[in-house]
Amino acid sequence: MIRNSWWLTPGAAPWAIFVRLSLAGVFIFEGYQKLAYPDILGAGRFTGIGIPSPEFFGPVVGVLELLAGLLFLVGFASRVAAVPIIVIMLVAIISTKIPILLGREWWIFSLRDLDRYGFLSFTHETRTDWAMLCGALYMLLAGSGRWSLDNRLWQRTRSQSITR
Repeated sequence: MIRNSWWLTPGAAPWAIFVRLSLAGVFIFEGYQKLAYPDILGAGRFTGIGIPSPEFFGPVVGVLELLAGLLFLVGFASRVAAVPIIVIMLVAIISTKIPILLGREWWIFSLRDLDRYGFLSFTHETRTDWAMLCGALYMLLAGSGRWSLDNRLWQRTRSQSITR
């Protein structure tokens, strides 16, 4: 049964709400903007980066970020929501930050114009991606925590199974 699945367990982290709120605060609005402003932040930006099939992946990433952000906000299926966010963040680092580290175009990905390149520029430009990647990894491993919809559903499921 899906309700008894590890994917929906809330975990025991009482302060996971702060990680959830930080992820929700980023991905709800970033996902929305990819859909609302596709030329600037969605397919148009993906074209400039070198992402294949940007007209497909722009809206898909926007929807995934928006939905995952909403799931993080209420604490429902946060482990499940973390999976696409981890993939999105890894692709973001590989496609936009590795060229900065190398100081040149890399594989199919373009290099954006910056004042400097190399390791320190890479670490500076990657700080938000890294924080969101670590937050999503935390959600995957720790779950939604005590103050979440997952916890309410989990408590209800456990109390129903005890009374039977």
